Amino acid sequence: MSATINCKEFADYFVLPIRNKLYPAYVFEVEGKPYAIEEYYLNDLRHISHIRVSPQIFDEPMIAKEMYEVAVSLIQLFDELEMKETVYSPLGLAEMNYMHELLTSMIHKRLQVYLLHSSVTLEEQNNVFLTPVPGYRKIILSTNMAESSVTVPDVKYVIDFCLTRTLVCDEDTNYQSLRICWASKTSCNQRKGRAGRVSKGYCYRLIHKDFWTNCIPENAVPEMLRCPLGSTVLKVKLLDMGEPRALLATALSPPSIGDIERTILHLKEMGALAISAHPDEENPYDGELTFLGRVLAQLPVDQQLGKLIVLGHVFGCLEECLIIAATLSLKNFFVMPFRQHLDGYRNKMIFSGNSKSDCIALYSNERADLPMKFNKHKDVAELFEELKNRVKSFNMYINTQPPVMDQEYIYKQRFILQVVMAGAFYPNYFTFGQCDEEIAVKELAGGDSKTIVMLKNIPPYGFLYYKQLQSVFRQCGQVKSIVYDGTKAFVEFSRNPAERFKILPAVYMALKMFQLRIPLELNVHPPEMIEGIMEGVTLTGLRHTRVNVDFQKQIVEPMQTSFGALEQSQTITSLPLSICVTEVIEVGHFWGYRTDEKNMIALKRLTAEINHLDLMPLPVRPYPDLVCLAQFTDFENKRYHRAQILYVSGDSAEVFFVDYGNRSRVFLNLLKEIPNYLREVPFQALEFKICKMRPSAKSLVCGEWWSYGASQRFASLVNDCTLVVKVYSVVHSVLHVDVYRYSGMKEVNIRDLLIEEGYAELAEESYESKEEKRLIEMLLNHFSANKFGTPNCKVTSEMVSFLYEAIKT
Repeated sequence: MSATINCKEFADYFVLPIRNKLYPAYVFEVEGKPYAIEEYYLNDLRHISHIRVSPQIFDEPMIAKEMYEVAVSLIQLFDELEMKETVYSPLGLAEMNYMHELLTSMIHKRLQVYLLHSSVTLEEQNNVFLTPVPGYRKIILSTNMAESSVTVPDVKYVIDFCLTRTLVCDEDTNYQSLRICWASKTSCNQRKGRAGRVSKGYCYRLIHKDFWTNCIPENAVPEMLRCPLGSTVLKVKLLDMGEPRALLATALSPPSIGDIERTILHLKEMGALAISAHPDEENPYDGELTFLGRVLAQLPVDQQLGKLIVLGHVFGCLEECLIIAATLSLKNFFVMPFRQHLDGYRNKMIFSGNSKSDCIALYSNERADLPMKFNKHKDVAELFEELKNRVKSFNMYINTQPPVMDQEYIYKQRFILQVVMAGAFYPNYFTFGQCDEEIAVKELAGGDSKTIVMLKNIPPYGFLYYKQLQSVFRQCGQVKSIVYDGTKAFVEFSRNPAERFKILPAVYMALKMFQLRIPLELNVHPPEMIEGIMEGVTLTGLRHTRVNVDFQKQIVEPMQTSFGALEQSQTITSLPLSICVTEVIEVGHFWGYRTDEKNMIALKRLTAEINHLDLMPLPVRPYPDLVCLAQFTDFENKRYHRAQILYVSGDSAEVFFVDYGNRSRVFLNLLKEIPNYLREVPFQALEFKICKMRPSAKSLVCGEWWSYGASQRFASLVNDCTLVVKVYSVVHSVLHVDVYRYSGMKEVNIRDLLIEEGYAELAEESYESKEEKRLIEMLLNHFSANKFGTPNCKVTSEMVSFLYEAIKT
């Protein structure tokens, strides 16, 4: 029994030969008695909506913007007629989001809007059965899951775009994807049947009547004609029912010969079918089942997931692969409540770690506490057990012996799992490519793409709305500063100086916001009104001026061209530096301070100045990024130093000492307020990164980025000794350097030593680093060439300014 079945096609297929004649099978129809349902099309709505609607094009199935407006007009009309209920059927989550925004922006309308979509939580789906509050209209935004899976009894109005998302298989990649297409008439009639259950109903189809008559297909394309045939072919071979092409040609809706042949070749490519069916025959479109093919034919999952399980057994990670296969076969674990997709993405990032893999995220989520997690997801638990039992018949068992754990085991196992996934999903998997660094540097006006995102179309006097912008991006991460430059704004997120130098999760979160089209709404004032309030003051020049908002220093000020960094670069690169390493972030990346006599005297004076003050408690509750004074507790002489709070936990905080580069945990009651004049003194700690070096393949396999062995070796080379560095470039205040230590009378390059021992390999410097090096050399050449006309003249700030502007231009 089915409401959408093509009865004639089935009856003709099961034809009966009686007395030399063919008689179709009997069809019994049992009709119910629903209430009458009136149908309307766009042609009938001209007197309701004066919105001009373009004619539909069969080859371009889509919802035009004006169609949403027509739907909203209809809902407003229903509201004027009576307080009943309506069902509105768009396609996917993006369309639902847009319609939801339109409905919730309707002023003075009492609406209760609910969603039916597979990605929202079960609790939210169950809300559609709630009785609306008296005086309110209930609206259901639904995918085609409301077409047959759900019956809401008191629906009166149905608004249908006559579109659907259908699972289609790409001919080139054999990969399935959801595509928008026109729904069939039988499906549209099913949607119409959602109304008229308890009273007279109305169905509004937002297409023209002639388009419905001439273009909308009578029935949907059968699944066998649009989905992969892999499982079907494997079943045919397992049951030994002959050549797949011959058997499938007898199906009710036979797939094309080309689709069958492509499927067989694909199964041969993945190793499920042998080259030929018989040793003496050469048939490219048939073949015997291999061991892999027999396993795949017995598993109730996709072929790629079945191959993942087999490869997991081969490489010793069967349990992990069974978990991934079970979770990918069922509903997504990362269910996202409506309009809370950013939180779901954040959780996925946490579980995926550095792998950036959905599969790793699913496994990490489940493996965190397998029994507890499976209790929450019984379907996954059942499928996991089912798969585990089925592979036992092929002598595949989960290893119950605990592995030999070492510092690198977890990373080696993750690498093996990634290799297995690549083999199982080939060629349908993603790899991370390199971005065009030159374009990124230009777009961000020299800013750091690892910590900054750029916004466009900022209104005039945009700096007036910096608190609103900070509030918008607070859900992504801690905002350090916002620089306004014309119609652009550069939002910089705080980076923990004690963490590895990488793209911040906050940047990924901000980009996800833009991808999800989460509206960036600011309450702005017309520029004329701003200028009118400041009567008598000329503000035109401030409309698009460069303004820096520093949340760390709590200041808003016009951007001043700063040459301090450039002067420091010229000074630093002129001679080698003696440094002491205080904090190793990872191999080749560390903090330290200069140990030359001049710098040590300055540090002692600064420390003495701080500890002679009458220090006051913090006037505010401690928070990350706050600069204060903290006691360094590792020495007997407990002196205060300038520090930046990394994070607060309970009654203590992790702080970073900005003049030395090390960190420590300090009780909150020992944190003191820093005077403003000490806050303005440049921080003395320096951040270093060894240039032209990256992890070797061995290090990548055995660690998150660098292996445990590489980390231990690097720490032994740089700790408890004075090093000499030669600066290659300075990028975003990070010194890219060559590092040397002395072994007896011999100078040893630490990078060369790590490469020699197999922990690292040579790498090309980033575009920013090479460009900075080029500019510094240009600057030095200008000075040495003495282009200012004064022999042996002293370099002045005016000269540096001139060069800086020339280089910038």
